[in-house]
Amino acid sequence: MSLSVRHLNGDSTFLLTFSPKEDARNSTPYAISANRFSILLDPWLSGDSTIYHRKFALARHTVPSAIDHLSEIPPPNVVLISQEKSDHCHEETLRQLEPSLRHTTILAQPAAAKKIRGWKYFNPSKVLALPVYSDRRPDSVLRFCLPCQIPGGIPGEVTVAFINARLDMTGLHNAIALTYRPPSEVPSFEPTTTFYSHDTRLSELDLPLQGSPFLEQLPPTPPESPRSTTGVSPPLSPRPGSFFPITATNSISSAVTSVSTYSPSRPKTMSVLYSPHGIAYANILPYARTHLVPNAALPLTLLLHAFDRVQNVWYLGGNISTGMPGGLELAQSLLARYWISAHDEDKLSSGFSVKNCVTRKHTLREVRALLTGARKGSRAPIDIVVLDCGAEILIEVPHAQIRVRERPVPIPAWPLA
Repeated sequence: MSLSVRHLNGDSTFLLTFSPKEDARNSTPYAISANRFSILLDPWLSGDSTIYHRKFALARHTVPSAIDHLSEIPPPNVVLISQEKSDHCHEETLRQLEPSLRHTTILAQPAAAKKIRGWKYFNPSKVLALPVYSDRRPDSVLRFCLPCQIPGGIPGEVTVAFINARLDMTGLHNAIALTYRPPSEVPSFEPTTTFYSHDTRLSELDLPLQGSPFLEQLPPTPPESPRSTTGVSPPLSPRPGSFFPITATNSISSAVTSVSTYSPSRPKTMSVLYSPHGIAYANILPYARTHLVPNAALPLTLLLHAFDRVQNVWYLGGNISTGMPGGLELAQSLLARYWISAHDEDKLSSGFSVKNCVTRKHTLREVRALLTGARKGSRAPIDIVVLDCGAEILIEVPHAQIRVRERPVPIPAWPLA
C-alpha cells in the first residue's frame, strides 16, 4: 500500500491519497479508484486570510499555490478542517467545492463546522463536526469502511480522530489523527466479526465512499482483561543522550513489538498525525495506547508538523506554534518514520496581533542534526522532508518496509460537474 502526499500551497494545504499496494504501481496518482481514499487538509489556495478584522491579523501567501482551483483535482473523499481561523478554514477556497458535496464530506473542528454551516452554501448534512477524542468513547473515532473486492476478504478502513489540547485557551493546539488499512487481498480464514453502530444518527448518513455509505461502526470492544497481556512493559530507563527522555515512549515502543495484527488477510495499518500548530505528547498518549497500538498502527508512518516555533505575548495567546521542539517530542514518542514540514510558509503578515510575534526558524539541516543525535543507534531513523509547493512524495509500505520517492507528476484537470 502507499500514501501519496502532495503539497498544494506553501503552507499547510496537503492532498493525501491512500492506495492499496497494487494501485500505487499500476495507476497514475490522481486516478479515481474504488480502493483509493483521498483527504484534503486545510485548503487555502489564494486570497487574504483575515482573523476578526484586517487590522487585527491579515496574512497572504508569498508562494503561488500549485493549483488555482479545487476543480483541478479529483473530488476528495474528505476535506479536513483543523480549526476555524481563515488560514485553515478559508471560505473563498472552500466555496470552490460543489455545494451539494456529492463526492465529498467536510469534517471540521467544532467551531469551524459551525462557521461553515453558517455560510449556508453547502449541504448541511455533509458538514460534520469532529467529536473530540476520548479513550472512554469509542464513537469519538469516525470510521470509513472500504469494501473488499474479493469474496471472503476483510474490508479496509480509514479512521479519523480529533485530539484537542487540554486547557488551551487559544484553540490552536490540536491534532487530527488518521489511520488507513486497505481491504485484504486474499480471503480471510479468521472468525467473522459482527459490527454494530455506536451512533445511529451518523450511521444513517449517506457519505461518499466511492458509492459506499459512511459507516459509523466499530468491532466489538475488546475485553479489559487482555490489556495486562499486551506486552506493555513498565517504563524503561531513559536512553543516554536522548533529546526527550520520555518514559511513555518506551512503554509504547515495547507494545509495538508485541501487538501486531498483520497477516496476509489483514494488511498492515498506516498512520498519520497532522498538527500544524503542535500539541503536547501527553494529549496524544491515550489515543496511541487505545487506538494505534491495538490496530498495529505504530510506528507512525507520517507526522505533518511545523519546524518554526512562533511565540506571541501572553495576552494574545502566548505560544502559537510549538515548532521543532514539539515536533521532535511527537516524532520520538510515536517512533515516526517520516516528518514533513507543515505551516511554515513565510507569509506576508500584518495587524495588531502579529506585531509582537517572535519566530524562531529551524532549517531542515538543523532539524535533521538534532533528530539524528536524539535517535542515535536507532534501527529506524526518521526521515525529515520539506516539500516545495506542488511537490509530491510517495510513501510505500510493502508489509513492514517503507520506501519513499519523489515524482513531479502534474495534476490533471478534473471538472466538478
